Amino acid sequence: MSTHDDRTPATTPPAAPADEQVDLSLRLDGRTALVTGGVSGIGSAVCGLLADRGARVVVVDVAEDAARARAGELAGPAAGQHLAVACDVTDAASVEAAVDTAVAATGRVDVLVTCAGIAVLDPAEDLSDEAWSRTLAVNLTGTFLVARAVGRRMLAAGYGRVVTMASQAATVALDGHAAYCASKAGVVGLTRVLALEWAGRGVTANSVSPTVVLTALGRSAWGGQKGEDAKAQIPTGRFALPDEVAAAVLYLSSGAAGMVNGHDLVVDGGYTIR
Repeated sequence: MSTHDDRTPATTPPAAPADEQVDLSLRLDGRTALVTGGVSGIGSAVCGLLADRGARVVVVDVAEDAARARAGELAGPAAGQHLAVACDVTDAASVEAAVDTAVAATGRVDVLVTCAGIAVLDPAEDLSDEAWSRTLAVNLTGTFLVARAVGRRMLAAGYGRVVTMASQAATVALDGHAAYCASKAGVVGLTRVLALEWAGRGVTANSVSPTVVLTALGRSAWGGQKGEDAKAQIPTGRFALPDEVAAAVLYLSSGAAGMVNGHDLVVDGGYTIR
């Protein structure tokens, strides 16, 4: 066991910028962003916004053909240079190979956004071993494996922004969400440790926790009276849009968020405040 105190940076921290040096543009020109689960839903929205704001985007997904198609759709200053990489985030060898491919093609990864995730919903007493294990493998272990692989490269470069996708389910109990709540609470805890260990070496880590998001899956799962009842519990009276979650990711990925570290940015319309 290491006796190193991770509260103390292993190297000299980067110099603090002066006020006039803080980049408030929310631009990512010249940066490379790697996004897992980038084909659909929140991940797809994140890819689109980061590309529009100047990043070269690496779309990482288990579905290679769909990732290639999404990368080809992306616009922005780096249009035509976006990359698709196939990866199973639950497999360490697949993750290392994907990150190696991304770095070989782009030279570096400046921003990591972990959107790959699944939800299997059942009452706790009915939840199968397979559903529990699979949910934790994708949502939590997958986040760790990708963050570890990319984080090593970021630490070597002395710069990075890690943004993990958690959920309001990390903060409050949701009926039928035993595995999902456990996995997302784990993501928030993991992110805080990364923030503690890495920020002194130029790499910040934060999480984003949305409420129900109106992706294709969200619209299907939360339609009808079930959705109306859920929205009634949200002070803003509605669910989130994918672009609203992507906007939170953009902020945490940008120069404007250099002093935001170890934070869980909740995008839930106020659901978890009561």
